[in-house]
Amino acid sequence: MKSNLSLQIYNFSKIISACMIAVSIFTIGCNSSNHYSTNKMTESINNQTNVNKVDSSLQNMNDDSLKKKLSPELYLVARQKGTEKPFSGEYWNFKEIGTYYCAVCGNPLFKSDGKFESSCGWPSFFEPISKGSIIYAPDSSYGMQRTEVLCGKCKSHLGHVFEDGPPPTGLRYCINSVVLHFDKTTGQKKQD
Repeated sequence: MKSNLSLQIYNFSKIISACMIAVSIFTIGCNSSNHYSTNKMTESINNQTNVNKVDSSLQNMNDDSLKKKLSPELYLVARQKGTEKPFSGEYWNFKEIGTYYCAVCGNPLFKSDGKFESSCGWPSFFEPISKGSIIYAPDSSYGMQRTEVLCGKCKSHLGHVFEDGPPPTGLRYCINSVVLHFDKTTGQKKQD
């Protein structure tokens, strides 16, 4: 009887844990891991410290000016660090060949050959177009420890980076579609 009760408690705690994980994924977004046990991301970020100096002359608009210029959805994500709903953005399941730019300032961010299907509901990339195209910031919102990804030119919020991506980097840049502008490369076929 005692072992049966222990088994029931153990199973109940597994169910509760699974439910809490599912709710976190759907309500907070693209966060599959709260802990970074390897040094892969830290090394990647540290290697870019000297490269990611933002030239303030590139983007001098204050938030009031940007609020008038940007759509409400873009302003919410880019300047107020919002998140679009999963599976709702234009580029989450997009397979065209080309380059993704920051929708606020036009900075090149990612190439389509760095995009992969992660099933998280947002566009996912395993590497940025260049070391200086994005910058990183610690994010402890919602009680989690994550790494925020920002545009290297205008510092607009793009999304987050996680350590569950494919080779060669092992990283997953989980990006909101609304902060991306896509430019199709002509003369090439769609990705499969």
